[in-house]
Amino acid sequence: MGVQHKKYMNFEGLIIGICTFLIIGLFHPLVIKAEYHLGVGSWWIFLILGLGTMVASLLVESLTLSTLLGVFAFSSFWSIKELFEQRERVRKGWFPKKPNRK
Repeated sequence: MGVQHKKYMNFEGLIIGICTFLIIGLFHPLVIKAEYHLGVGSWWIFLILGLGTMVASLLVESLTLSTLLGVFAFSSFWSIKELFEQRERVRKGWFPKKPNRK
């Protein structure tokens, strides 16, 4: 009698892929709203968010959760760059400028 192997589907890759897609999709409007309401001076919020989730990624035992926290962290870091690029898009008239901004 041989050893029988269970056949199963591994959904972790799909879960990580879908969640990564959603995380990146979340940051797009977040950057637009942050630039509109707070300006580029809000970059430090994304830095703190990124550093916090990066540390959390190192501390959790679950590989899936650690991966998703890492994706969230580096999406936060990328958003810092996007925040300054959003300022340029507003300057070019591609996005609305907050009326009361100095």
